[in-house]
Amino acid sequence: MDDVRPVAFYLPQFHPIPENDEWWGAGFTEWTNTARARPLFPGHRQPNLPADLGFYDLRLPEARAAQSELARQYGVEAFAYWHYWFGHGRRILERPFSEVVSSGEPDISFCLAWANQTWSGIWHGEADKVLVQQHYPGVDDHAAHFEAVLPAFRDERYLRVDDRPVFYVFRPEELPDAARFVDLWQDMARRAGLPGLYLVAEMSDLLGDGPRYDRIQRDGFDAGVYMRMPARRRTQDVLRMRLGRKLGRWPEIYPYSDDWAATARTGRDIQPCVYPNWDNSPRSGSRGLVLTGSSPEKFERNVRQAAATLTDRPRDERLLWVKSWNEWAEGNHLEPDLRHGRRWLEALRSGIRG
Repeated sequence: MDDVRPVAFYLPQFHPIPENDEWWGAGFTEWTNTARARPLFPGHRQPNLPADLGFYDLRLPEARAAQSELARQYGVEAFAYWHYWFGHGRRILERPFSEVVSSGEPDISFCLAWANQTWSGIWHGEADKVLVQQHYPGVDDHAAHFEAVLPAFRDERYLRVDDRPVFYVFRPEELPDAARFVDLWQDMARRAGLPGLYLVAEMSDLLGDGPRYDRIQRDGFDAGVYMRMPARRRTQDVLRMRLGRKLGRWPEIYPYSDDWAATARTGRDIQPCVYPNWDNSPRSGSRGLVLTGSSPEKFERNVRQAAATLTDRPRDERLLWVKSWNEWAEGNHLEPDLRHGRRWLEALRSGIRG
């Protein structure tokens, strides 16, 4: 199945910015949380540290080039850069992607994933502490947002489906009027000389309690991505783990499942997503959620099952979303680590060929 199109979410928070310096201390990046993580229960493997690429700084073109070369070698077609537009033109962490567009390098394909969500201190036990508020001022702001990303849409490296640039919306349920947003951006794309956009909405269902959003067709999105963590759980496990986390004793802990098909939601307009692992305790300590028992071999089985659901679709629409390329402090990454080396990447390549 070499015609499956793996797209890996890409976190740009690996370089210092003034906002993070103010909130978390001078020089803070995602590496800060990653490196200071410690085991929280017997068998908990932390810290999880990078291997081949090291503790890179995304301000360096050489670091971005090394990522691109490695990703392409193992079959990743594109990076989906998390993109932050908070309204009123407020952006954050935009430097790496802006430099990718302006420099023309590296040559790996890319698309944008709009992380339209308020930043708070929730992962640090401060849920009521608002760092940056997500705003939706109205049509003029949506138009300004489109104009800001239009140069990327026109880049020859931009990921496309039927020649339409792919744009991913993380929290479509938080848009005041998702259908209006879709109509506006599709109209602006056509007026800009594009054949339209391929708009993708996330169907977030972290632990299988039901998706937060399921109005793909009604609102006019071209596809949805069903996002469910590969966790095996029973109701009593959930209640016990959440009580323990509330008391500050331990994170929520569940076994990693290698039976992707048993819990996934599928459909003609739903695209699959696979996770190598999940462990956000580097960010949130005992308030986090940890999967145990993950391995490249189990991940490969999940990739194979997910890829199999794409075989009857047009080639352009065989997108397999991977969470993620480099979200180290959430415990999901394809980049080589000191424990497994390149085996996560090897598992992805073997799974899509299976």
